[in-house]
Amino acid sequence: MIDINEVQSLLPHRYPFLMVDRVIEMESGAKAVGIKNVTINEPFFTGHFPGNPIMPGVLIVEALAQLAGIVAFKSGVQGDTVYFMSIEKAKFRRPVVPGDQLRLEVQVQQRRGNVWKFSGSALVDGKVVSEADFTAMLTTRSTAEKTESAGGETGGAG
Repeated sequence: MIDINEVQSLLPHRYPFLMVDRVIEMESGAKAVGIKNVTINEPFFTGHFPGNPIMPGVLIVEALAQLAGIVAFKSGVQGDTVYFMSIEKAKFRRPVVPGDQLRLEVQVQQRRGNVWKFSGSALVDGKVVSEADFTAMLTTRSTAEKTESAGGETGGAG
């Protein structure tokens, strides 16, 4: 198991954008299962939506991507930052609300150098609430800064 302290040592994300509370299963280079406890204290619930708090779907995909980053970093890949390159086949099957516990599951589909393809699912009480395929690139911050200054886009943190 990977606790929150180790999660923070692996990912650059911090409150309010750290979306993985712990990792309960890990197969280096292949797959992982993580947990995100959803509470009413999440800052996005203030505006999404007043009187009807629902976790934004993009943040569920973000949680999956962060878990995927942990898989890559725990696989010995060099780099300190993960960037989305694409998100495909994203589906949102039911709302995630305060009090839910997201079970995040990611699997490596393909890897070429520092580019990884993953499939992921988020479940609440054993039922799929969201799923997506996504591609991410692992890099160092200095490489990403050079890409940005040269006019390229890195696509945001995953």
